[in-house]
Amino acid sequence: MKKILGTIAVVAVLISCEKEKIVPSTDLPSEITDYTATHFPNNLIVQSIEDKDGFTKTYDVLLEGSFSLEFNRKKEIIDIDGVSELPSSVIPTKINDYVVTNYPDNVITDWELDDKNQQVELDNEVGLVFNMNGDFLRIEN
Repeated sequence: MKKILGTIAVVAVLISCEKEKIVPSTDLPSEITDYTATHFPNNLIVQSIEDKDGFTKTYDVLLEGSFSLEFNRKKEIIDIDGVSELPSSVIPTKINDYVVTNYPDNVITDWELDDKNQQVELDNEVGLVFNMNGDFLRIEN
């Protein structure tokens, strides 16, 4: 019983440990620097942080122009936040087409990917939820 409780205590400590480490942009994985160079060629990396929280690891990258990017442990983009329009190259075509057709006076300022859905936020603060194929599901405020 003591071994089980001890093991549980160790696991709980490991899971609750959060460690952030500033990473020089020159030390970022190439997948991340390639992504930023491709989609944000005019926005230099201002700061990058490797975030370890229990068993998960993410990279948070802040770019000039107030764009914030988050990459998962596989170095895949999962979240993009901006104060201005995101480049259309970072938005799946089907989602971008939906927004252009249904919200012609607005632009996408945020995009997020989770396990089941993709979400975008428009400059009028309307949130739209899409499935993984880019099909519209609902408005979320």
